[in-house]
Amino acid sequence: MTTSASPVRPLVLGSTSPYRRELLERLRIPFVVSAPGVDETPHPGEAPQALARRLALAKARAVAALHPEAVVIGSDQVADLAGQPLGKPGEHARAVEQLRQMRGQTVIFQTALAVVCLASGFEEVDLAEVRVVFRDLSDEDIEAYLQAEKPYDCAGSAKSEGLGIALLESIDNDDPTALIGLPLIRTARLLRKAGVKLL
Repeated sequence: MTTSASPVRPLVLGSTSPYRRELLERLRIPFVVSAPGVDETPHPGEAPQALARRLALAKARAVAALHPEAVVIGSDQVADLAGQPLGKPGEHARAVEQLRQMRGQTVIFQTALAVVCLASGFEEVDLAEVRVVFRDLSDEDIEAYLQAEKPYDCAGSAKSEGLGIALLESIDNDDPTALIGLPLIRTARLLRKAGVKLL
């Protein structure tokens, strides 16, 4: 008598982000990393939430095309300031500009997550919204922070898991790791739905 068990599929993180890799390691399941190579340019007039969802899914699909038997995770984060997307600053002057725009403001960090498996036909997207209130920062605060942490690869020019926490008045969310770049509660939920055993 044979029993039909679900295949144990490899897991791939479609991201080059060291922050997402470190977060996924918390789930203690083996995975490999694959660069998605997706153009992250916003479409004209695209809302931050829609941009984050589109890019997370595009990243997961791009990597799934290379690993069709695997369960693939894609994620993207966009800082949303009054409906305008703020991406990764890339360099100092842009980071200064972003933090000046955000001081005293509420910024919603839209962290989208997609899980795709071509072999099983599974595809789902979820979104974690994190409301962050920035202190009314002085130019000196901004300069001191950027010189200390140089967060030029982070959407919104701040790392809440580091010194960036000193820039903030409050954080409101239902998935504590979302602000760092990968909402692990939602990730675990979608992986279970995709057939990945976590416990």
